[in-house]
Amino acid sequence: MADSSVLTSTIERTSLADSSIFDSKVTEISKENVLTGSASYVEEEMPQIETRMILVQEAGKQEELIQALKEIKVPFVKMESVEELESLDSPEFENVFIVLDFQDSVFNELYKTDHRIIGPPVILNCAQKGEPLPFSCRPLYCTSMMNLVLCFTGFRKKEELVRLVTLVHHMGGVIRKDFNSKVTHLVANCTQGEKFRIAVSLGTPIMKPEWIYKAWERRNEQDFCASVDDFRNEFKVPPFQDCILSFLGFSDEEKTNMEEMTEMQGGNCLPVGDERCTHLIVEENIVKELPFEPSKKLYVVKQEWFWGSIQMDARAGETMYLYEKANTPELKKSVSLLSLNTPNSNRKRRRLKETLAQLSRETDMSPFPPRKRPSAEHSLSIGSLLDISNTPESSINYGETPKSCTKSSKNSTPVPSKQSARWQVAKELYQTESNYVNILATIIQLFQVPLEEEGQRGGPILAPEEIKTIFGSIPDIFDVHTKIKDDLEDLIVNWDESKSIGDIFLKYSKDLVKTYPPFVNFFEMSKETIIKCEKQKPRFHAFLKINQAKPECGRQSLVELLIRPVQRLPSVALLLNDLKKHTAEENPDKSTLEKAIGSLKEVMTHINEDKRKTEAQKQIFDVVYEVDGCPANLLSSHRSLVQRVETISLGEHPCDRGEQVTLFLFNDCLEIARKRHKVIGTFRSPHGHTRPPASLKHIHLMPLSQIKKVLDIRETEDCHNAFALLVRPPTERANVLLSFQMTSEELPKENWLKMLCRHVANTICKADAENLIYSADPESFEVNTKDMDSTLSRASRAIKKTSKKVTRAFSFSKTPKRALRRALMTSQSSVEGRSPSSNDKHVMSRLSSTSSLAIAHFVSTSNTVGFTKYAYAQCSNSTSGRSQNSWF
Repeated sequence: MADSSVLTSTIERTSLADSSIFDSKVTEISKENVLTGSASYVEEEMPQIETRMILVQEAGKQEELIQALKEIKVPFVKMESVEELESLDSPEFENVFIVLDFQDSVFNELYKTDHRIIGPPVILNCAQKGEPLPFSCRPLYCTSMMNLVLCFTGFRKKEELVRLVTLVHHMGGVIRKDFNSKVTHLVANCTQGEKFRIAVSLGTPIMKPEWIYKAWERRNEQDFCASVDDFRNEFKVPPFQDCILSFLGFSDEEKTNMEEMTEMQGGNCLPVGDERCTHLIVEENIVKELPFEPSKKLYVVKQEWFWGSIQMDARAGETMYLYEKANTPELKKSVSLLSLNTPNSNRKRRRLKETLAQLSRETDMSPFPPRKRPSAEHSLSIGSLLDISNTPESSINYGETPKSCTKSSKNSTPVPSKQSARWQVAKELYQTESNYVNILATIIQLFQVPLEEEGQRGGPILAPEEIKTIFGSIPDIFDVHTKIKDDLEDLIVNWDESKSIGDIFLKYSKDLVKTYPPFVNFFEMSKETIIKCEKQKPRFHAFLKINQAKPECGRQSLVELLIRPVQRLPSVALLLNDLKKHTAEENPDKSTLEKAIGSLKEVMTHINEDKRKTEAQKQIFDVVYEVDGCPANLLSSHRSLVQRVETISLGEHPCDRGEQVTLFLFNDCLEIARKRHKVIGTFRSPHGHTRPPASLKHIHLMPLSQIKKVLDIRETEDCHNAFALLVRPPTERANVLLSFQMTSEELPKENWLKMLCRHVANTICKADAENLIYSADPESFEVNTKDMDSTLSRASRAIKKTSKKVTRAFSFSKTPKRALRRALMTSQSSVEGRSPSSNDKHVMSRLSSTSSLAIAHFVSTSNTVGFTKYAYAQCSNSTSGRSQNSWF
C-alpha cells in the first residue's frame, strides 16, 4: 500500500506548469464557450486535475527532496513497489513519478506504461529558483540541456546514436533530424558531410559525442549547464580532426610552428609525398610547381586554408582555397625574356623592357615597403621622438601622383612644364601623407573592425580590453590626418607658390597633441599585448597570418604597421624643414613654416614628457602590485621610482636578522619590504587576466626626511658590502639603526649611498649631500655579515620564526605591545609633574648607568669623533626605556 500519511493536504489547487494536458484543453474550450454563453456547463463536465508527485523507492528516503516538494507546495506520496500503481490511480490527480535511477526495472516498467517520470535534480532546481515544474512527455532527469537543439552526423552504429539521443532527452534537449538554423549544436563523429559544412558556414558549435556522456555524468549537479563555454570548449571538434597534413615551401621555423599548431588542433603531420596525407599545405608565393602528381584524394590547398580553419575554430571548406599554378601568359613571357642567353641583343632588350613596363602598369603597386624579417619586430623601439634625424619615411615606396592631383581646376594655376623645388617637396609631403592615411585605414579596416565585430565564429578572438590596448587612439589619429590629407590635396590641385602649407599643420596642432600621446606612450604595451596574445591564442595568431598575407598589408606584420604613427611626426618635421629651405624669403609661408615646425616640436616634446611620466607611474604601480599591503598613499603624481636595491637585514630592525629586504628608493620616500615566506594564490581581474602573486611584504614607508645619517660600513674580513641608516621617526624619542648588506653586484655601494644622500638632501633642502655620509667601523655598531648564508644561520632563523608563531598561538594576552607601550607612556607623562619617588629614582639610575656603559663602549671603539658626539647627544635624550621595535 502507498504511504498516504505523507500526503500533503492542500485545499488550494496548484497552477503548475506541468499540469495535465487536459488543463490546456479545458482552458481553450472554456474560452470558446464563454463566447457562446456555455462556460458553466464545461466547468461542471471537466473538473481541474491536480499534479501529484510519487516518490519511488529510494527517492522517498531523500530528506532534501521531500523538503523541496514542501517548498513548492506539491502533494506527494511514497511508493515502494510497482504493484502499488493501481491503488494510486485517481481521476483527481495526474501522477508524476520521481525515480533516482533511470536504468533500473522500475523505471522501465513506468516508461512502458507511459507515465510521466522526472529525476530529483528537476525538483531541487525548481525549488531553488522558485520556478514551476517543466512539462515533458518524455522522462526528464535534469535540465542541463534544456533549450538546446541538437543534430547528429557521421554515426554509423545505430545503438550508439540511440543511446546518445536518449541521454539528450533525459537532460531536456531536443533532437532534429535535419540541420536548420534552429539547431544550436551539431554532434559530429566525422569532419565531412553536408551537415558539417553547413554548421561551419553558420558558425554552429560542432561537438564530440563525449560532450553528451560527460554532461550525463554531471547530471546530479545543480545549476550545471552543458552549454557553458568553459565546459563546452573541452569537447569541441578541433579543426584538423581526422586530417593528416604536410607542408611545402615553408622555412624550417615556419614549418615547425605549423606542425605544432596542427597537433594542438587535433591533426597529425607527415612528410611531403606520403600517401596517407589528406592535405598538402602550399606556400603559394614560393612554390611554382608541385614536386609530384597529387592523388585525387589529396587536397592541395593554400596556407590561408590552414590559418582560416584555426581562426574559425572549425575545418574550412577546401574548394575555396585550392592551390593553382600561376601560368599567366604575361608571366611566361617575362620569364622567357629574363632567361635569354644573349643579353647584348638590343632588340631583345627592348622587348624585355616593354614587357616589364606592361607588367608594372597592370600590377597594382602597394604603398608599403618590402616585408621585413620576422625577427625585426622584436628589435623595434620608439627611441626619442625629438631625434628626428633618423626616422624619415624613406622606406615607403611612393606610388604615382593621385589622379586628383593631375586634374586641372578652374581656380588652379597651370602647372609649368618644369616644376619648382618647393612644389616637388610639397608633392612629396602630400604623397607621404596619403600613404600614411592608407596605412591607418588598413589597420582599422583589416584588423580592428573584424576583431570588434559581434557574432564571430567560435566566439570573440580577443577581449575588448585587449583590442583597446592594441589599437588605442588609432581611429582618432586617422581622422586628424584624413583632414590634413584633404587640405594638402586641395592645395596641390590648386597650386600656387604663395599658398601656405604651414597653416595646415598649425590648424591641426591641438588635435595632434590630443591624439598622439595616448598612442605613443602605450605603444610598447600594445606591442607586448600583440606578442603575448599571438603566443597564447592560436585563433589570433591565425587571424594575423591571414591578414598580414594580404596585399593591403604589403606583407608587413601588425607591429610593423602600428609603429608608423610613432615615426610620422618626425618625418613630417623633416619634410617641413626641407620645404622651408626651398621657400623664398619674401614668401609669407616662410615664417608660417617655422611656426609649424615649432608646433610639431612642441607636440613631440609633450609626447616625450608625457611618456616619461607614464613610465614613472607604471613603475610605481608595479611596486604596488609586487608589495603586499603597500600603502595607497605611495601613488602620487609627483613621485617617481629612483632605484631598487636587494639587501639582507643585519640587525633586529626593520625585521629579523638574515631576512631578505628590498628597498625602493623614490624621490621623496623609501619603501621597505621583505620577502614573503608563503605566496598565497594569484590575482585574477574581472576580465580573466591573471596577475602574479605579490612576492614582497610591506614593512614601512619612510619619508626621506626621517633619515638623519647614512653610515658607510668599512670593509673587513667579517663585514662586506654593508651600510646602515640612522633614522629618527616622529613617534620615537630615540634614533633607530637600520643595517643592511647589499646583495646585488650591479650597483656599487658607493654609488647607491651617494644617490640616497642626494635625494635625502633634496627632500630636506640641503645642498651638501656629501655631509650626510659617515664612515664607521662594523665593531662600533656590532654589524657582521659573517655566516649569513650558512646552514646553521638559516636553521637558527627558522627556529626563531617558529618560536614566535607558537608564542602568538598560545598567548593568553591578546593586547598588542604597541597599546601597552602607549599606556606606559601615558602613565609616565602623568607623573612628570610631581617629584620622582625612590623607586622611580632607582629605575632612572639603572637606565642611566646602562646608557653610559653603552656609550663608553661606543667611544672606545669608534674612529669618528664628530659622529660619536652626535650619537651620544641623541642617545642621552632617551630615558623612556621604550623598545626601538615599536616603530615597526
